[in-house]
Amino acid sequence: MTGVANTRAAAFRQSATEVGVEGLITIATSTTTATFMADFCFNGLTDLTPTDRAVTLAANRGLGWMLDTSQAKEFALAHWLTVGASGGRLFVRVFDGAGNVRADIAGDVLASITTMQWNGPAKGWNAGAPIDDANFNRRQTIRVGPSVSYAQVGVIGFDGSIDLQSLRLYGLPEAAPAVLNGTPLLPQSGQREFAAEVSWDLPSLAPGATSLIDVTVSGARAGDLATASLVSSTRFIELSAAVWSNNTVRVMAGNISGATFDLAAATLSMGVTKRRVA
Repeated sequence: MTGVANTRAAAFRQSATEVGVEGLITIATSTTTATFMADFCFNGLTDLTPTDRAVTLAANRGLGWMLDTSQAKEFALAHWLTVGASGGRLFVRVFDGAGNVRADIAGDVLASITTMQWNGPAKGWNAGAPIDDANFNRRQTIRVGPSVSYAQVGVIGFDGSIDLQSLRLYGLPEAAPAVLNGTPLLPQSGQREFAAEVSWDLPSLAPGATSLIDVTVSGARAGDLATASLVSSTRFIELSAAVWSNNTVRVMAGNISGATFDLAAATLSMGVTKRRVA
């Protein structure tokens, strides 16, 4: 269904102190008061540390996906730690059709070769034993109950930090459930690129004059790369863009010609890209 072949290669800087992995939701298992599924998804967090070949997750951190399980109910998850080490535990959160978390309901989450245990503070289910070749549970098969419409599925440190290199998710051949990471429903779910569009009616610009506009781009952080483009018939309005503050991009338009321009309202498009970890 989906997977990340190497977490280190996909790692990015969510902010000055936080790291995320492209294509994967960052999971926190600390005590939470959240109830809606989007509030359990993070684009990146502290306590994710890139190494030379993996991303080290602290005990209360994990990585995974949000799945539409309204029809497909059975999946298999496999992961790999540096040098094939054992460790990490399967972690699953489940939600109803409205996206509200389902708490400690019997039959909601079943797994092969392990007992799923309810983790009340984190509002999720974790495997009763670490993933280990000695336990014959390197690949975990998961089945969710009939009333589960969405499921967050991944691997967490739990017993201690783990150096997670790769993570893959499999489904049954006849099913193609949607992976919701990166959709507008879950805007903070392993995205490196964010976009926004607004209509901008520039004032009349004399030669050398400039105009500014601040645009909300949810997820933008200081240090992110920002770009802007304007659907315009002239080449003489030059744009520059920068992340001005959290979730805000400032765009400056400047008239670089020797003539005055008064353009009609046009679509201004912004793009924000998270920096790769060097």
